Amino acid sequence: MTLHKIIIPTPFAVGDVNSYLIQGDMLTLIDAGPKTPEAWLALKAGLKEFGAEPKDVDQVVLTHHHPDHSGWVDGFENAKLYGHPYNDPWLRRDQDFFDYHDAFYLERLKEEGVPGDLHFWVKKMKRPLNLMGNRPLDMFINEGDTLPGHTEWQVLETLGHAQSHLSFWNAQTREMIGGDHVIATVSSNPLIEPPLDPALGRPKSLLQYNASLRRLLKMPIDVIYSGHGEEVRNVNELITSRLTKQHQRAMKTLGIIGKGQCTVYELTKELFAHAYEKELGLTLSETIGQIDYLLEDGSIIEQLSKDGIFYYSKV
Repeated sequence: MTLHKIIIPTPFAVGDVNSYLIQGDMLTLIDAGPKTPEAWLALKAGLKEFGAEPKDVDQVVLTHHHPDHSGWVDGFENAKLYGHPYNDPWLRRDQDFFDYHDAFYLERLKEEGVPGDLHFWVKKMKRPLNLMGNRPLDMFINEGDTLPGHTEWQVLETLGHAQSHLSFWNAQTREMIGGDHVIATVSSNPLIEPPLDPALGRPKSLLQYNASLRRLLKMPIDVIYSGHGEEVRNVNELITSRLTKQHQRAMKTLGIIGKGQCTVYELTKELFAHAYEKELGLTLSETIGQIDYLLEDGSIIEQLSKDGIFYYSKV
């Protein structure tokens, strides 16, 4: 088995994204960069360095659906496309999806107490979609499966950063291809995303993410090949530190809530005073994560007002 890293530029603040080629019974590409001309050139250059061309790729496998990972899924004409079922509605993007997408986020903004003149953020949240591919999955893969053509790589569901997030674990070599689950220099944002089944309600992304991190603490991992930046080798130390810092962020939020009853939007303005206006979606997601953490911890209570806004106060 040969693993080959391809570094791809992105237009996003996170910087370059990593794709990986695995040579086994099939030539497999893990993730496909954003759909920009620069990314396509980088992908082709990385393949050429490996001695291959796009037509030689047998399958593309997604760690998750975000545009910096799923852009060029339709650039490999001979390849099958595999990923978590949650990728599919984002890759198809039909009108039903857009209607559901907009209704979900508008409802979140209202219950978070975001003023009506900022509800245009529902449309802004769709800005990166033009950098995603537009091709449905050929096959779903999920927890307990192995990668087709690479039976040594087990599929793990590592939800939190995305509702589609998968990681790939090789127990023989103690290696993991981790997408954005664990990144060396930054903690991934657990993003608020619509559930596949509306009846299930809003996923609690931060709680999912923390559970997915704790799962790794029980595994003998020597290295994680990340979606961004360098490999992670001090896995347990890094994850333990991230979980500790997460608790500290939640306690900071609890301190603010202790001053009086408040909404998610009011908390977001205080927690992210210098960022919330430019990145309202991301900062609201982060704040909701802290709320979910504190509710689970039993430190706060939630009350729904007559106008449909949730208010939070300290127990």
